[in-house]
Parts: sequence; structure tokens; C-alpha cells
Amino acid sequence: MGILEINDMIFFARHGCFAQERTIGNKFVVNFRGKTDMTGAAASDRLEDAVNYQLIYNVIREEMEIPSNLLEHVCGRILKRLEQEFPALVSGEISIAKLNPPIGGQVGAFKCTMSYGE
Repeated sequence: MGILEINDMIFFARHGCFAQERTIGNKFVVNFRGKTDMTGAAASDRLEDAVNYQLIYNVIREEMEIPSNLLEHVCGRILKRLEQEFPALVSGEISIAKLNPPIGGQVGAFKCTMSYGE
């Protein structure tokens, strides 16, 4: 088994409960971590024997483009798609951080992390 990670993906999106968040939008930082059997890819050096992280990125990007009220909802949607589209992933974890959230004080980010599998 091995771990795949895609770190510090930055997206501009319109997630949030307030109308202002949906209108103005915000920056989000997304991190993914997944566990998979890498023995085939390690031996063959062929993309066909690996989980293609470009395709994982594309799923995350597509889901980040869909506005939601809650980051929990966005995390859940992403994980559901990854679990369905990449059966070779034994487990997965996604974290999404909303930079400078409008919560009435100085906060660098609000972060939501969810996982499936092991």
C-alpha cells in the first residue's frame, strides 16, 4: 500500500451561507490524501497501473465549482465521487480551508476535513 497526496490546491469558489459569500466568492485551499496499492505502478512505471492524480484533481476542481452553503457538503460530495470513480483507492481524506472567513473576527481560515475507508 501507498499514500497519494495532492497538496495546496487553490480554488476560487462561491461557498458559504451568506449571500455576500456567494456573490463575492473566496479562495479555498484543498488537500487530498488517499491510500492505494502501488505495487503494480512501482514495478511497471506505467500510468495505466496507477491511480491518475490528474483525474483526481479534475474531480475536485469540478466539485469546487458547484456552490454550496457548507464546506461539509462540498467535502462529502468530493469524497463520494472519488470513492465511486476510483475504486482502487482504499481510503481517502479531503480537507478544504476557506481563507479569511467572514465570522466577525480576524481568522486566517476555517477548515473542514472528512474521510472514508480505513
